[in-house]
Amino acid sequence: MKIDAQLKYSKSHEWVRLEGDTATIGLTDFAQNSLGDLVFVNLPDIGTEVTEKEPFTDIESVKAVSDVYAPVNGTVCAVNDALLDAPETINSDPYGAWLIKVEGVSGGEDLMDAAAYEAFCESEAE
Repeated sequence: MKIDAQLKYSKSHEWVRLEGDTATIGLTDFAQNSLGDLVFVNLPDIGTEVTEKEPFTDIESVKAVSDVYAPVNGTVCAVNDALLDAPETINSDPYGAWLIKVEGVSGGEDLMDAAAYEAFCESEAE
């Protein structure tokens, strides 16, 4: 399992890269591995308000359809349209294949650093 030390992580297995008041959000390696081969990504519209710990979209894998939860509050300012045609990119490059960018970020006090997230994943695997 790969974990990027530069990112923050949620307990629902999303990663966050904070740059000023903008956050880039994607699925972790742990999440994509648990889901299996991804076949469809549903992305929100630009301007959509996302709320911390609430679903903002869903992703379909060969196993199931799964909600993706916002790790922070904010307004969607960009979506990764390339995933609409190639959702499997998340499987091959989970930390490069971001889902959305959010501006006006607030919340996220429960986000974990890489070491805490690694320990969390190990406890979930037991």
